[in-house]
Amino acid sequence: MKNVFCIGELLIDFVAEKQGSDLSKANNFTKKAGGAPANVASAIAKLGGKSFFIGCVGKDPFGTFLINTLTVGQVDVSLSQRSDTFTTLAFVSIAEDGERDFVFSRGADKELKYDRRLSKLFKNQIVHFGAATSFLGGHLEEAYSLYLQEAVSNNSFISFDPNFRADLWKGTEAIFVQKCIPFIEKSHLCKFSLEEAQLLSGKNNLEEACAFLHKLGSKIITITLGGEGTYLSTPAVKKIIPSIKVSPIDTTGAGDAFIGCLLKQIALTTNLDILTSGSEPLENMVQQANKAGAITTTNYGAIESLPTQQQLNQL
Repeated sequence: MKNVFCIGELLIDFVAEKQGSDLSKANNFTKKAGGAPANVASAIAKLGGKSFFIGCVGKDPFGTFLINTLTVGQVDVSLSQRSDTFTTLAFVSIAEDGERDFVFSRGADKELKYDRRLSKLFKNQIVHFGAATSFLGGHLEEAYSLYLQEAVSNNSFISFDPNFRADLWKGTEAIFVQKCIPFIEKSHLCKFSLEEAQLLSGKNNLEEACAFLHKLGSKIITITLGGEGTYLSTPAVKKIIPSIKVSPIDTTGAGDAFIGCLLKQIALTTNLDILTSGSEPLENMVQQANKAGAITTTNYGAIESLPTQQQLNQL
């Protein structure tokens, strides 16, 4: 089994209780561990894979809580860093349909410094880039780009999820797109939401969007479509893989559970050529990943709601 290195942010989600998607009306909040790359690492570990989280939190009680949460979940945090800057916070409210309102207070995640010792660890392994805060400047953005170069030079299987957050890029979406392009060019696997695929390609049609993104470089594209499932596009297949039916409570982390489950299965694959040369093996993997994403929406909080392998096997 290959190791999966997940690079990006780890933060506190303060989730508003007992109200709709208007944060201005919220009075009580529940503390949850969050951050897309950390969620992916947790999903992989909970399914029995080997994941490492590479990111930075503060030397404060919230940072300690986050590191402890990943450690309890069997994620290797030996490559993570601590900073004097306060831990990054996000405030989230959730409507009845599971959709969110979101306010972000950036802190220690931007302080991740490049560590040259990691290069040799990437050799022939899997490196996942989750970009929610990684293009917002700070040491993190510099380290992020250097780790992409090292993943390429060390023959890593590269996965990229742009994790676009509209509130963070209002009026500067074109800058976000430009910063994503080098990662799409070098990635073997890209995971997009429908909004992200349309934004990054400039195309509304799914097939046209995938054709544009394939031309940039990525051979495997997955576009998550919520309850409909996932649109899978490779040289061998272009189709929607349906998901299971659930009643969503909180959509936080569903996409992270999806890509985490998919990467865990890829980590077990000895011949990666079968992912693009034939359709059936990859379709089955995406079908399993759809289940993981769906299960995660049936409870509050991303990491707590991630499925085990036993849960997936029962469906």
